[in-house]
Amino acid sequence: MATTDFKDYYAVLGVNKTASADEIKQAFRKLARKYHPDVNPGNKQAEARFKEINEAYEVLSDPDKRQKYDQFGQYWKQVGQGFPSGGAGVDMGNFDFSQYGSFDDFINELLGRFGGGGTRSTRQSYSYRTSTGAGPGGYAGGYGDFGFQDVGAATPQDSEAIISLTFSEAFHGVQKRFNLGNETIDVRIPAGAKPGTRLRVRGKGQISPLTQQRGDLYLKVELQSHPFFQFEGDNLVCEVPITPDEAVLGASIEVPTPDGSVNVKLPAGVRSGQSLRLRGKGWPQPKSGRSDQLVKIAIATPRDISQQEREYYEKIRTIRTSNPRSNLQNIRL
Repeated sequence: MATTDFKDYYAVLGVNKTASADEIKQAFRKLARKYHPDVNPGNKQAEARFKEINEAYEVLSDPDKRQKYDQFGQYWKQVGQGFPSGGAGVDMGNFDFSQYGSFDDFINELLGRFGGGGTRSTRQSYSYRTSTGAGPGGYAGGYGDFGFQDVGAATPQDSEAIISLTFSEAFHGVQKRFNLGNETIDVRIPAGAKPGTRLRVRGKGQISPLTQQRGDLYLKVELQSHPFFQFEGDNLVCEVPITPDEAVLGASIEVPTPDGSVNVKLPAGVRSGQSLRLRGKGWPQPKSGRSDQLVKIAIATPRDISQQEREYYEKIRTIRTSNPRSNLQNIRL
């Protein structure tokens, strides 16, 4: 491997090898402004320098990439001094750098270029804020911060945010306002968004410093917990308590649904844990219609009962003919 093709990314950014992440970021921003193509139109040298600066920052801003780059630098130095290709005396983290024929081979694999012929789409971290502020949909509310994960800088630069919705907002759909630095946009969240739903907002990601193209903004939905409703697959699930006499005799009870309460007929002898299906009362589906709502029955044993109730329960005990544990009598190991 030629020892003359190694790029010193620390020198490219003008920082020393012990520079902190903040120092590297500050140096990158300063140089990026200086050599940005918009500031140097038609200047091929500035464009090449700008690309080199971005490549250096992409490596040094990522702790794992930076560690491998530093190890490769030690390997390259020892090869230049005549050491064997394994890099004698240097801990390479059980990584064989001799497999690369050149620095470009190493850096292309490190950055996922696979030979340098393709481009790579990644998402980068930016602190957006969103609200249900009064926009075209007429929603009111305050701003709330959204957290992003930094997964490196590349082209094009997409952005991803976790958006937290209430069950009501997700069920009916809602309009959210996003503050993207100097730009404010209103995004309509369609009815029926579920946990894990990923919404794409085209052309609202970050601007690539290399191509000047703008990536997309991806919104990943999380739902705040609800005191009554939960998800089970595509269906809504709820638990409804009933009394022992309702379980034995059957009854007609009111059950809440997303549209309001409906009357549900309990069959006589219903068991605790049994589910009743309310068809078409669940969550909005992507194409049309709605899923089902499953009503799980929970027999609620009364704790505080009147004297008259106690007398009736004792009477029932004396005349009861069924034994729910009869099938357990001969069970043993």
